[in-house]
Order: sequence, then structure tokens, then C-alpha cells
Amino acid sequence: MARRIMYVQLKTGFDLDRGPSWIAWVRFSKTWRTAYLHGRTLRRWPGRKGNFFDVETGEEFWVSGPKRDRADGRYGSTPPVVEGDAEEHYDRFLLGAALPGRERG
Repeated sequence: MARRIMYVQLKTGFDLDRGPSWIAWVRFSKTWRTAYLHGRTLRRWPGRKGNFFDVETGEEFWVSGPKRDRADGRYGSTPPVVEGDAEEHYDRFLLGAALPGRERG
């Protein structure tokens, strides 16, 4: 199972990009259609506010690679919570290093 550091934001119940967000390790299925985070199973759902939804609650999430300029949320200004086990890799990424698993792009 692939594991990547990603930007994740809860979209359901929040205007624009004002939902809580995280920089965290996310596991993906072999097909990349299912993501696993915080005990949730998220399935890909293109064409909606979020590109993934929680299979139990129906909540929508945006999941994408983090950006070096920290402009991950389009309109919101609240920075994401950087989870402890991702912090070291994320800090190096902000300084120019590749994220684990993305050394070749």
C-alpha cells in the first residue's frame, strides 16, 4: 500500500476553504481510488467539492500533494495542522527536498 504525505481538508459543512486541514501521512490502495486517514476510509469522488468522500459519513475531503508556497487552501488563510510523524519530512520539503515516495516526481 502506497503511503504519502498529503494535504487533506474537510470540505463538508464549511464555506469555501475554511474547513480544518492537515499535512499528514495518507495510505492509498493499489488503485489509488481509496485513501486511509485518521481511521477513515475515503473513496475517490471526482466532480464534487471534494475529490474524496468518507464511506461511513459521506463527508467530502480534498486530498492533494502539499505546495511549497503553503497555498494549499485556495481561499482560507488558516494553516493546516502538521502532524508530528510528517513534520520532519514536510519541513525538508518546504526547504526544497522531495517528499518520500516522490523522489522522481
